[in-house]
Amino acid sequence: MENNYIEKAEQALLHTYNRYQIILDKGEGVYLCDVNGKKYLDFAAGIGVCSLGYSHERYKKALKEQVDKLLHVSNLFYTAPIADAAEKLKKAAQMDRVFFTNSGTEAIEGALKAARKYAYAKESGKYEFIAMNRSFHGRSMGAVSVTGTEDYRTPFEPLIKGVRFAEYNDIESVKAQVTDKTCAIIMETIQGEGGIYPVDPDFLKGVRELCDREDILLILDEIQCGMGRTGSMFAWQDYGIRPDIMCIAKAVGNGVPVGAFAMTEKAAQYSLKPGDHGTTYGGNPFACAAVSAVLDIFEEEKILDHVKEISAYFEAELDGLVQECDTVAARRGKGLMQGLALERPVGEVIANAQREGLIVISAGGNVLRMLPPLVITKEHVDEMIEKLKMALRA
Repeated sequence: MENNYIEKAEQALLHTYNRYQIILDKGEGVYLCDVNGKKYLDFAAGIGVCSLGYSHERYKKALKEQVDKLLHVSNLFYTAPIADAAEKLKKAAQMDRVFFTNSGTEAIEGALKAARKYAYAKESGKYEFIAMNRSFHGRSMGAVSVTGTEDYRTPFEPLIKGVRFAEYNDIESVKAQVTDKTCAIIMETIQGEGGIYPVDPDFLKGVRELCDREDILLILDEIQCGMGRTGSMFAWQDYGIRPDIMCIAKAVGNGVPVGAFAMTEKAAQYSLKPGDHGTTYGGNPFACAAVSAVLDIFEEEKILDHVKEISAYFEAELDGLVQECDTVAARRGKGLMQGLALERPVGEVIANAQREGLIVISAGGNVLRMLPPLVITKEHVDEMIEKLKMALRA
């Protein structure tokens, strides 16, 4: 049965992914099951999307109720779901204005446009961006333009002009790229795809001070590292350094495609106005019902407290694995966003892990990336460690 599905998919789909040879069928809690009935402990969560795991009853109930009411109207109308979701997300993000998108990449696009409109409205003549080497912000032309990996950019050049790249966690490198045309600095609070690199607190503070001094907007990409993954709702809250614009997606919908960019009132008052930006499906009632449900569940089930508690155990167990396994060079990460730098091909370990019934993914070349659902327990961590040890020994 599985081979038949794979064959049909490979004959019909555009080959833009190197997919694993598994056909997944259903999920329950923190486990996935393929069409042959094999069970997998999931420590990838759809690349950080399914923070509540699979088949969460409170979440499913909210979506089913919304399906019976309304799925879509144009953004020419208000709906109760968009009002509720915007209010809750604004509060959680500690920002002032929210624009809903369909994905993280769209959130990046909106943030870039908002930054340039800010400069245009102030008649500053600024248009350049500073982005970070090793960063990843998405696959659209704008997002690729500020992605700091040359291999991602080269096939699609010429990209948007006015992008300069600096070294992450090196404030002098950033200062060296600032010109009188710099309108915004964009970076991930924790670099994900580039290899799991948390921001240095002094670096983030230095960038914030630089932006304030030069009237440059700070855009933080929290698409992967936000929504509770570090134990705070958003990673920047661990450091107390608020951005002017923040990009949100992945876990905010727990599987329903939805993203957002949020901004301060300072940025908003000079930024996008009616006609500057839009979206057909962004902020639709179904997606916003998902956002509201996720934020409600985070509060009701004290997800952030749980992440803080389980993260200490998770990190300690991974540190033990580094000491025990010669092929694991180092651990990097924060909270439930972790990477293991390997001294053997990461693809081999991922394949071995799948045979053991464990799903993990890669990042930044030879890094094993783990983004488990935020609802994992110590027992799940123990199970993951045992399966990963088997995969590393094979």
